[in-house]
Amino acid sequence: MRDLSIYLKNRKINYQKLTNNSFVKENSTYILEKEIHNNEFKVVIEISKEKQTSKVIDLISNEEYILVDTKTSGSFVGKIKDEYETTIKAFIEKCTELNIFKSKNSKHVIKYIKSKYNGDLEYLWEKLPNCAIWRNKNNNKWYGLIMTIKESSLGLKSDKETEVLNIKYQKDKTKEIINNKTIYPAYHMNKKSWISIKLDEDINQKEIEELIDNSYNLLIEKK
Repeated sequence: MRDLSIYLKNRKINYQKLTNNSFVKENSTYILEKEIHNNEFKVVIEISKEKQTSKVIDLISNEEYILVDTKTSGSFVGKIKDEYETTIKAFIEKCTELNIFKSKNSKHVIKYIKSKYNGDLEYLWEKLPNCAIWRNKNNNKWYGLIMTIKESSLGLKSDKETEVLNIKYQKDKTKEIINNKTIYPAYHMNKKSWISIKLDEDINQKEIEELIDNSYNLLIEKK
């Protein structure tokens, strides 16, 4: 039996999508059973809040086929492994969502942008999973970037990780709004026209919304 929790790190299970993708609910557990390899084997995925596991059953012996979780090679075992991994991958892609940014303000920002601008996060860098952007749909330019960085990157004397929102601001006026408590010079961006908001601080959510709207509108192309 395989523990799937490692696959679900920084992901959130959408339980409604489980039922829409052939999972059957039994008590508090969602179960998927899918026959593979000419119906000679069966993948079983079990999902609950307490644990998430998967296994392959040999339908002839009705026993768990443990070779899929070993380094055993060979074309026959390899085909079973491939179908097994494909089934797990499909579950993750169809029934889970990225859940990288976890602070209250980060969740509020993501929800606000989705509601007002129908904006979805884009994860552009495979090697930087804790970094994503939003684009202005009028011109495809970025108006927001959310990421996890160390507080020392903002000039603080701490290596604690923090979630930060980078947004556009009126050019050459960023110094007027920076307070080095909740709003900082932009990390890794042009400091003359971008600012960084520290999202795990007690910043007013209405203020964040107004700054997001300002950033979005700055990038609307003039006709």
